[in-house]
Amino acid sequence: MNHACKKFAAGPFTLVGFTLLILAGLSNSGCSEYNKIMKSTDLDYKYERALGFLDSNKCYGALPILEEVVSLSRGTEQSIDAQYHFAEAHRCVGDNYLARYYFKSFAKTFPNDPRAEQAQFESAMCSYRLSPKPSLDQMETEQAIEEFQLFMDRYPASAYRDSCQSMVDGLRRKLEIKSFESAHLYYHTGKYKSAVIAFENAMKEYPDTPFREKMQWLIVDSYFKYALLSTDRRKLERYNDTIEAFLTFVARFPESQYMELAQAVHEKSIYAIDNLTANQTIE
Repeated sequence: MNHACKKFAAGPFTLVGFTLLILAGLSNSGCSEYNKIMKSTDLDYKYERALGFLDSNKCYGALPILEEVVSLSRGTEQSIDAQYHFAEAHRCVGDNYLARYYFKSFAKTFPNDPRAEQAQFESAMCSYRLSPKPSLDQMETEQAIEEFQLFMDRYPASAYRDSCQSMVDGLRRKLEIKSFESAHLYYHTGKYKSAVIAFENAMKEYPDTPFREKMQWLIVDSYFKYALLSTDRRKLERYNDTIEAFLTFVARFPESQYMELAQAVHEKSIYAIDNLTANQTIE
């Protein structure tokens, strides 16, 4: 292919745009050759050329041909092979959504095929690649974890097992970060009651999180700040909550780097309780 056709056969363009331009009959030898492939009635020839495109990493050139082969050869061994390569072609162009769909479909439709294990793994890998940074919605991350766990359950002796477990651990760390950042956002924006709930839920869900010590301290500080903002009628209860949270913090992290800050909050809470109790006695 010349430069113009290579641009579409391997570059970052849509399949639809590529096919329309090819079928429009661009006036150069490379595109004329591709046109002949598309117009050919020899399915075996078209399939061989599609695999050639795929092997040469000209993924957009392979896609429309493989789609036709899959459609026209249904019920044959060639169709099964073409369906697997069709999924590979979508992965090759970076379309992880469609690649996941076709790999998963292949594994489900042909569970006894020797490539079913690979297809299931590739489906999980597509979800892994779709997992966004921690600040964004983590639905794809959760799906990736689910798919890797399903894969390991289905293929316990797989050579991919250790890699899957490593990726699951990385994905879970991303969920831990998301959980901490979401709780910390409540704290940062002054929604201290919600912050306490979010921090406590995060620690229950991820008991081994590296953020546990910091979250335990922020629970103490959230209770204290919540008490400061409360009405006089509720302050006593919330300062007592602060002291209880402080005692839990000390028991769990006696050598904490936040201990000095926590002790200052504890002392202020005791002082506030003494003043509130004295005022209530006078009244």
